[in-house]
Amino acid sequence: MNNYKTLALALCLSMTGAAMAQNGAGGISPEMLSKIEKAQGPASMNKALFNAIASNKIDDLAKNFANAGDVDTHFSVETPKQNIHDQKSSGRCWMFSGLNVLRSNFAKTHGDSLCVEYSHDYLFFYDQLEKSNLMLQGVIDTAKKPIDDERVQFFFKSPLNDGGTFCGVSDLAYKYGLVPKSAQPETYSAENTTRISRLISSKLREFGLELRKMVTNGKKAAAIQERKTEMLAEVYHMLSLTLGEPVKEFTYAFRDKNGNTVGEAKKYTPQQFYDATVGHKLNGTFIMVMNDPRRPYHKTYEVEYDRHTYDGTNWKYLNLPMEDIAKLAIASLKDGRKMYSSYDVGKQLDRQRGYLALDNFDYESLFSTSFGMNKADRIATFDSGSTHAMTLTAVDLDKDGNPVKWKVENSWGSATGFGGCYIMTNDWFNEYMFRLVVSNEYVPETLLKEYEQKPLMVMPEDPLFGVDE
Repeated sequence: MNNYKTLALALCLSMTGAAMAQNGAGGISPEMLSKIEKAQGPASMNKALFNAIASNKIDDLAKNFANAGDVDTHFSVETPKQNIHDQKSSGRCWMFSGLNVLRSNFAKTHGDSLCVEYSHDYLFFYDQLEKSNLMLQGVIDTAKKPIDDERVQFFFKSPLNDGGTFCGVSDLAYKYGLVPKSAQPETYSAENTTRISRLISSKLREFGLELRKMVTNGKKAAAIQERKTEMLAEVYHMLSLTLGEPVKEFTYAFRDKNGNTVGEAKKYTPQQFYDATVGHKLNGTFIMVMNDPRRPYHKTYEVEYDRHTYDGTNWKYLNLPMEDIAKLAIASLKDGRKMYSSYDVGKQLDRQRGYLALDNFDYESLFSTSFGMNKADRIATFDSGSTHAMTLTAVDLDKDGNPVKWKVENSWGSATGFGGCYIMTNDWFNEYMFRLVVSNEYVPETLLKEYEQKPLMVMPEDPLFGVDE
């Protein structure tokens, strides 16, 4: 009986302590709740709104009818059209946009008389293998730190992902070459990456714990590297079964824009095909710029540990005002060169019309509130950031040469937007555009020098430096 009394007393004290904690400073007291309830609007209006919102999508009710007219599809500066691809249920937008740029450059080099379509599946295989190695080697490098160290947790929290930037295309394509889409087509797991990514991630975490233990136990570096190689062989096996083993040699004949074969078919290795269609190392030929109003402009930033290959390049950006970024983009587009670019595409997107404008949806009127954060505030609070890469293809300029609207090729299939393309107002572009990759030939010498200044190192946890998916 005494035991039961003791248990009852302990439970009573526990419940009393919990109640006291709930009534402590900073909680919602009965008085505060009463004030909150009294601050609500007229009951009849709230009931009518509730009935409407409870039965419909918020965006359907917030859609701005005054902005629902036809979208102006004329562009004063536009690059040649090319086939629209579909990343399906994967986070490979960065790869689709990057390869869009490469195939556009190839077509431009040949006077738009030849076309090429690259295999995303092939490059994705090596992206996933390299990211697996990056995680395992990172775990080895940080093995003497505690498991709850921020840098250790970075590797274990997300061992593998689909996302990236143009830097990944540059590093991977140069290292492993490229192959045409016909030589290694998409598989189900390439287009639906969730399951295999989770399985490999789980395996990598298991491997990571083993490698940490090897370092702690004083195993020799050679033995650790040998074990890491065995681990990567298992990852390679899993990737081979889901994406297909990467092709080593293939026969290919180039085609014109009408699909007609041009010349005889030849045998290529992936590296030979890269040489034939790209022809040079990409790193050093472009700069990546960003717009981050939280930080000083005309400074260079580098994101530590965020790269696709362990022996590759960290992401490096020159921070510029939007007007400078627009000038770079316009110069490139005027010369017929598409660009890798990234956005917070989910903001004010009218997917049905393929139109991005700040007044597409009037959430403020619907909820009788305001959303007053500026771009810097949204970035700092994780409310906005780069989430999706698309290929910048066109701009419409007014009589003074200022941008009015922009157009991008997306990778959500040709059935969406304007034949797979999306149009955005310049106001939306300024608020939700974040990254642009532009060839050095369109960059003023002053900016090229700024890009080469010693970068300030930032960590990948920064709200703006998430990957494009």
